[in-house]
Amino acid sequence: MMFLQFFIWGAWYTTIGVYMTNHGMSDQTYWPYTVNPIAAIVAPFFLGLVADRYFATEKVLGILHVLGGVVMFVVPRFTGSPTIFILLLLLYNLCYMPTLGLANSLAFHHIESQEKQFPLIRVFGTIGWIVAGLSIDYVLSRLVSAVPATTVLPMYTAATASVVLGLFCFTLPHTPPRGAGQPVSVRSIAGLDALAQLGDRPFYIFITASFLLCIPLAAYYNFTQIFLSDAGVTRIAATQTWGQISETGFMLLMPLMFARLGVKKMLMIGMAAWAVRYGLFAIAAPSAIFPLIMIGILLHGVCYDFFFVTGQIYVDTKSSPAIRAQAQGFLVLVTYGVGMLIGAQVAGRVNTWLKHGAPNLTLDQWPQFWWLPAGFAAVVLLLFGVLFRPTPVAAGTTAKRGA
Repeated sequence: MMFLQFFIWGAWYTTIGVYMTNHGMSDQTYWPYTVNPIAAIVAPFFLGLVADRYFATEKVLGILHVLGGVVMFVVPRFTGSPTIFILLLLLYNLCYMPTLGLANSLAFHHIESQEKQFPLIRVFGTIGWIVAGLSIDYVLSRLVSAVPATTVLPMYTAATASVVLGLFCFTLPHTPPRGAGQPVSVRSIAGLDALAQLGDRPFYIFITASFLLCIPLAAYYNFTQIFLSDAGVTRIAATQTWGQISETGFMLLMPLMFARLGVKKMLMIGMAAWAVRYGLFAIAAPSAIFPLIMIGILLHGVCYDFFFVTGQIYVDTKSSPAIRAQAQGFLVLVTYGVGMLIGAQVAGRVNTWLKHGAPNLTLDQWPQFWWLPAGFAAVVLLLFGVLFRPTPVAAGTTAKRGA
């Protein structure tokens, strides 16, 4: 499940900007990274209402992935109509984004130790993303003479994998709705009931920092592929997969690191890595210093695992079984949703402003772009380090498992 879940995302997400740039949509490349978080904002309504109360998780996963695959098959047909192209990507993401929280809640339902078992399960998602990137540049390249990222093949690959995963989901272990029979309200659907149960000062600080950090994070997912293209890299998807290779190694080390470092230090290291990565990109840009760019990409293991995965585990350890899906959905809303939405719009508009009407930034202009998210991430890191004081969760976790 995790392998295909992230294979799908990796197949199109890291190439769509390059595709649009090469098909007359260079000024709209930030819109896929805007509709993606819009869908993440809607995701809690699926998680809080459908998955928690009425239908088994594996069945909802299956239906959403099949529908999403069908939509993605249609997207490339409207390349000449940017508005329809982007609206179809919105529809696709409305199917896909709820599955992130659903996959996590299904996994958490069937394991006993989040810290020890979940990273070993989640690492297969990272492997799926790696295989997607390598497949685009080393398999699809045999089918076309052009750079694969500039063709429709990555989108068709994602669509095919989505349908396959959708069918596979119906074979997953039965995961009944935990909130069946409970009253439905807007608060519960949006995850606010879960927030009320989880809420204490450390949790509010964690959520606020997660939201703020996701604003500069959006610049990486949107513009790294375009930056690599401008720097003369031809195997763009394969180059970015080195970040996921790094992520795999750190994912396997996470159980040991959790025991030694704890939640606060893990999150702070992840935040610091984002600031360092952007700083390396800025320094490397004028002369396209590839080793520095690669170090920035290789930091992805620390950036993603120590921030996103640690955050998912932290939320789950504070959740009761009845609100697990709501809690994960609320985290998706705050990070992949509102934070990434604001970040995509800000990054896109800054990039457009710096280009001054040109199709792309020059290498001398890229540092101006990358120093902005680097500084923002550094400020969030400092505030989080001063304010966050985690409360012990071990006792709560035991009680939850015994419930």
